[in-house]
Amino acid sequence: MNVSFFDQFSSPSFLGIPLILISMTFPALLLPSLDNRWITNRLSTLQLWLINLITKQLMTPLDKKGHKWALILTSLMIFLLLINLLGLLPYTFTPTTQLSMNLALAFPLWLATLLTGLRNQPSASLAHLLPEGTPTLLIPALVLIETTSLLIRPLALGVRLTANLTAGHLLIQLISTATTAL
Repeated sequence: MNVSFFDQFSSPSFLGIPLILISMTFPALLLPSLDNRWITNRLSTLQLWLINLITKQLMTPLDKKGHKWALILTSLMIFLLLINLLGLLPYTFTPTTQLSMNLALAFPLWLATLLTGLRNQPSASLAHLLPEGTPTLLIPALVLIETTSLLIRPLALGVRLTANLTAGHLLIQLISTATTAL
């Protein structure tokens, strides 16, 4: 079997259907269905306990105004947890190793925090574009550099996360190949 080490990162398909569709919709099947009772069975109880635990861990360091973000942050954490755990199954892959997935998650969250900061504290947000004590001649150049740095931040972080995940998976692949060869 002559395959490349990087073939593990290609999206697998079965009968022409990309398995990414199944792996992205499978976690939704684990969520409880709507019912008129609060707790229907042990699985619902376990899920409710896990959601409460994650929400409490995320919201403890924040003040009351930050609790508005509880729903999106908790759902994002549970989504990432389920997707990454799904990558442990055989013949599947972790979607977060794909750059498109990381950028699709990074850009809207970055934009939301940027716009929220500009709306709530515009002078403090714009103050980050110019360090204190900057000489007058350098002000236009530094504002341009800091603005560019701010705008490419989600791209840089998404690429870095993807590269780290890819390097980790590639290292595991190399070690397992060397172990089986020995």
